[in-house]
Amino acid sequence: MSAPVYPGAPNQPPYPMSQPGGAPYPVPPGYGDPSQAPAPGFNMGYSGQPAVMYQPAPIGPAPGPEYGGPPGGISPAPGGPAVPVGVPPGLEYLTQIDQILIHQKVELLEAFIGFETNNQYEIKNSLGQKIYKAKEKNDCCTRNCCGSLRSFDMKIKDNMDREVIRLIRPFRCVSCWCPCCLQEMEVQAPPGTTIGYVKQDWHPFLPKFSIQGANKETLMRLEGPCFACNCCGDVNFELKGKDGGTPIGRISKQWSGLLKEVFTDTDNFGIQFPLDLDVKMKAVLMGACFLIDFMFFEKVGEANQRSSVFS
Repeated sequence: MSAPVYPGAPNQPPYPMSQPGGAPYPVPPGYGDPSQAPAPGFNMGYSGQPAVMYQPAPIGPAPGPEYGGPPGGISPAPGGPAVPVGVPPGLEYLTQIDQILIHQKVELLEAFIGFETNNQYEIKNSLGQKIYKAKEKNDCCTRNCCGSLRSFDMKIKDNMDREVIRLIRPFRCVSCWCPCCLQEMEVQAPPGTTIGYVKQDWHPFLPKFSIQGANKETLMRLEGPCFACNCCGDVNFELKGKDGGTPIGRISKQWSGLLKEVFTDTDNFGIQFPLDLDVKMKAVLMGACFLIDFMFFEKVGEANQRSSVFS
């Protein structure tokens, strides 16, 4: 059987051509050469751990970005795990974590003269790395006249400044004396697509909330202490299944220090939930955290913080 010849090249010897004397040219070492060992420290196998899907960050132009990735961003390694079905765009990172930290940014105008401004937050992972940012969208009159009961829209954006979650809070009462018009919040991801609700449940003593799905079916419950006042300590709202029982997570208002607690309404929160929890419900729990902040830990002007469902 004759050696193949490239078409369109008559009377051309087959590849590879031989050196004078009949010996073929040597094949350069490379991937196909078993004698070519990898560089020290290079891992040829897989560790068995799932690949990390990094959220892209705007780190500016960098030389030699990865092929197929956004300029200056971090893209997943080729051959990484596929994005789970049903995860809203921009929330892929939430599938990998079981804890979120929320830090309210200090507003100098609000701290010095008491003029209420739109709340802004940084949302971080357990390592303190920012993964999202949130900002209230409201007008001056509503903020300063309606106080902590005000209605608002809140946009949550990723590190590429793309809006991935929208929180919608209508104007509602909060006291246990008005059980027909209690607090609630709608969570959308992406904006325009409702994935769940947070609704306050009536109780004469305790702050209780239902974590609901898109069809308003109760999936989990939150229960706080009788007096939500963090006097030199954390305030915990326990997350339980829809039938109660053993806690599976919590939302904690963390003590920020005497000066910050007295002179500002800057708050720090921690959210813990099961790692395998539906990513949509993780986003709804973020909405529940913001609702709790406004209900019990938001100060407007000289008004005191609310500490129970009686006020």
